[in-house]
Amino acid sequence: MRIAIAGGTGTVGRHTVEAVRAAGHDAVVLSRSRGVDLVTGEGLDYALAGTDAVIDVASIETLKAGAAIEFFTAATGNLAAAAADAGAGHLVLLSIVGIDRIPYDYYAGKIAQEKVVEASRVPWTILRATQFHEFAAQMFTRAKMGPLHLARKARTQPVAAREVGARLAVLAAAQPQGRVRDLAGPREEELADMVRAYARREGYRGWVPAINVPGPQMAGMRAGLALPGPDAELGRQSFAEWLAAE
Repeated sequence: MRIAIAGGTGTVGRHTVEAVRAAGHDAVVLSRSRGVDLVTGEGLDYALAGTDAVIDVASIETLKAGAAIEFFTAATGNLAAAAADAGAGHLVLLSIVGIDRIPYDYYAGKIAQEKVVEASRVPWTILRATQFHEFAAQMFTRAKMGPLHLARKARTQPVAAREVGARLAVLAAAQPQGRVRDLAGPREEELADMVRAYARREGYRGWVPAINVPGPQMAGMRAGLALPGPDAELGRQSFAEWLAAE
């Protein structure tokens, strides 16, 4: 099969590309560096010619609902339209567990994105996954007060980005299934403990205080609203195993 991956150079995208190729398929990476702009649609028609399936893992870094909604609506809208014109038979979207339970600006964009896919002319599959193990590194880098790193308290059940990519590759090669079972890591973790473990692994020996950060995302995660349900599919690699392997 010829499978296109939007966002194929990102955290989960690169693993998706690897999994698609490992399965013997032709992987087409859609990115600006390859001449494709999802927001304007430039280069999409040429890149998607002859494509059997499309996987959308493209993302944007923003804390504003308007920017998130605008990006995901435009990017995924253009991708879905171009996929339909190219005769692709399957559109697979990666989404996030809990976006309909946590009133967070970025999640508003993901909800809008799901609606675009559901209204697409291309048969679709949506997979929601929990945060990746890399989430700890992101929080360690971003949550700072001067030289002090902060560990945000939250309940999470992180999953390996490699396992998410592998799941997306399998889904893309199969028949469209609509909304499939959520994908999560093997066990629940405390985000503050993850951040501290990551800090130690990186050689940071300073104090990393655990704090309750205000805001809907962290409040929702502390309440367990980002955790998977009992019917979720569970990955194998724990955060500790990922940290040791990295």
